[in-house]
Amino acid sequence: MSWRERVGQLLASQSELDAGQERLEVERQNTVPVSSCRNRQRVAISGVIRSVTYSPVSGAPELRAELYDGSGTIDLIWLGRRAIPGIDPGRRLRAEGMLSRTSPERARPAIYNPSYRILPSQAVS
Repeated sequence: MSWRERVGQLLASQSELDAGQERLEVERQNTVPVSSCRNRQRVAISGVIRSVTYSPVSGAPELRAELYDGSGTIDLIWLGRRAIPGIDPGRRLRAEGMLSRTSPERARPAIYNPSYRILPSQAVS
């Protein structure tokens, strides 16, 4: 490791270190980074769930999870579900589906009703 890399590691913030770790995990899982996904493209992504939003009881059932992979964030949306066991903040997940950007003003891309697999929380090298 060069002198610059060592100094860079010492000065990096925790979020930068976490992002680097997530990018390594994307490579390990052989998935594509969120930042390189295109609209209406079938993708396989992996990352960690940052937040889960449940729909109100009065509305149509919808579960929304924000997945972060170090390069960007994507919403995973399950329609007709109020909860899914194992879909919790801090969980590592691999998901596949059709990427959708519903409108230009929408902040994040989304995958509706993705197939998914819960991954171990700590990757083994």
